[in-house]
Amino acid sequence: MRPLAPQDLDAVAAIDAELGGRARRAYFERRLCSAQRAPEQHLQLAADRDGALAGYMLGRALEGEFGRSEPALRLEAFGVKREAQGRGLGAALSREFESAARRAGASEIRTTAVWREHALLRFLDHAGYRLADSHLLDCALAGSNLTTADDDPEIFVLEGHDVEGVARVDRRLTGRDRRGYLCRTIREALADSAVRMSLAARVDGGVAGYLMARLDYGDFGRVEPAAVIDTVGVDPLRARQGIGRALLSQLFVNLRGLGVERVETVVAPDALDLMAFFVRAGFRPSERLSFLKRLA
Repeated sequence: MRPLAPQDLDAVAAIDAELGGRARRAYFERRLCSAQRAPEQHLQLAADRDGALAGYMLGRALEGEFGRSEPALRLEAFGVKREAQGRGLGAALSREFESAARRAGASEIRTTAVWREHALLRFLDHAGYRLADSHLLDCALAGSNLTTADDDPEIFVLEGHDVEGVARVDRRLTGRDRRGYLCRTIREALADSAVRMSLAARVDGGVAGYLMARLDYGDFGRVEPAAVIDTVGVDPLRARQGIGRALLSQLFVNLRGLGVERVETVVAPDALDLMAFFVRAGFRPSERLSFLKRLA
């Protein structure tokens, strides 16, 4: 076991293509480059056998996404060369991944899988994962029920100077100071707009709401690009003024322009108002299931 390195790209892409039947080299190149830029946000492991890479496991830190307050790790992708399967290599990768996650301070690992992926579901079961209590929703942009209104607030791309306004709204919603997470997310959006999309609604010159999403080009075995909304908030003092709808509507316009056809999000089981908001916009339960493993 060792850290995944840039020179492993070809071998990782070859294993993924062998297992999935399609080439996703660009996705893995993007993940490796992202880990080079921000190594503290990533956990990427390689397993060698007979002097050659035989398996890999990629994860990324979760900080404040989906309203989280505890540090966690998101298992994004893994694979074991077909000829090396059945020898405990996947289990060994999983154990090392969990140990490294603990050392990094993560309290849990989260991942998702389509309910038809029976081999993957068996692996997660054997590795000790269980169904998470959060709800995974998605929406085909063509089926969205969103409408716009003439009095909708102006929507802008989030900029660095918006951090204070976003943090203020976020504190009112969560009761916590998540400035560090918000700053990192906005910086990521400014540095790589091809992966991150962050929007703000301004009313009377101040931030009244925000939405942060990322483009997912291959996590969890996806082939077609999708978008994931991981942070959204509206100032409680501006509730029921169409701000959330306007933010979501602008996001959908931007995504259509990029050729993205589907967007998803995760909602906590007790966030009934947020659930109702997404359902009204056309979101429905996803075919993906959300899984969780708590780390002792």
